[in-house]
Amino acid sequence: MEADNKKNEIKPNTNSVHEPPHGVVETFAGDMADIMGGDTEGLVKKIIHGEQDKEAEKKNLSPQSRKNKAYMFMGFLLLVLAVSLSVFFFSKRKTTDTVAVQPQFTPLIFTDQNTSFEISGMKKEQIAQTVFNEVASTTVQPDGVEGIYLTENKQLIGLRRFITLIGSHLSLVNDTDFVSDNFLLGVVKNQNNADVNSGTGLFILMKVRSATDIFDSLRSWEPNIVNDLHGFLGINLSSTTQYLFTKSFQDGVVENKNARILYDQNGSIVLMYIFADDNSVVITDSLPAAQEIILRLASVQPQQ
Repeated sequence: MEADNKKNEIKPNTNSVHEPPHGVVETFAGDMADIMGGDTEGLVKKIIHGEQDKEAEKKNLSPQSRKNKAYMFMGFLLLVLAVSLSVFFFSKRKTTDTVAVQPQFTPLIFTDQNTSFEISGMKKEQIAQTVFNEVASTTVQPDGVEGIYLTENKQLIGLRRFITLIGSHLSLVNDTDFVSDNFLLGVVKNQNNADVNSGTGLFILMKVRSATDIFDSLRSWEPNIVNDLHGFLGINLSSTTQYLFTKSFQDGVVENKNARILYDQNGSIVLMYIFADDNSVVITDSLPAAQEIILRLASVQPQQ
């Protein structure tokens, strides 16, 4: 009987899978916890926070967000402002380009002092009287030179504008390469013991490319030169001076320079123009003034 019981006794199967001890249940979550260091709850939070960050980033990048709408609006305003400024400066530049550039004149000779007069709106008689008064009252020392500059609307006038304003009959070509628009109107102060050819000391200095460029124009001007300049020289039209307006000029020499001279009936110089050098013409009523201008021209480089 006892032997039969031993036979019926079941032996354990050595090929069966080892079962864990009683009370221990292994799960996938537990395995993940083991792998992640046991911080399952922290991992879940990290995943949730990551998703939340992605959603927030999407909202920030979205054109529909309030912040991005503000940025887009400001960008649009800046673009409109930039375009407006570009149009403004471009139109201003076009307007500026149409303004004529005023000529910048340089001194033709050394002057001891300079005076300027605004002659806007003046008639030719008023211009002549203004210049004559300054010539008569110049304060430079004897043999000193005062430059008299005429301005119109605060802009220095050139030779051609001067000719137009005084109604002169001197005809000049428009090409300033032949006859410069830069000229000097002025006075040389007479010495106290000056002779009968001292005149008023008024002079007009013109610059030319060569004497031949202006010779014909000056010769054509001779019948009207006294009429055009008599107010500047203080010559009043009367029965005793009327003949000067039609009297002919004569060839002459001043300081070894060719000249055309108008004499009065007493042999005194009334007016003359002198080819002072290859590029200069001096118009004056005074021999001392002509000598001083020629001397000062010789001390500077010829200018065109």
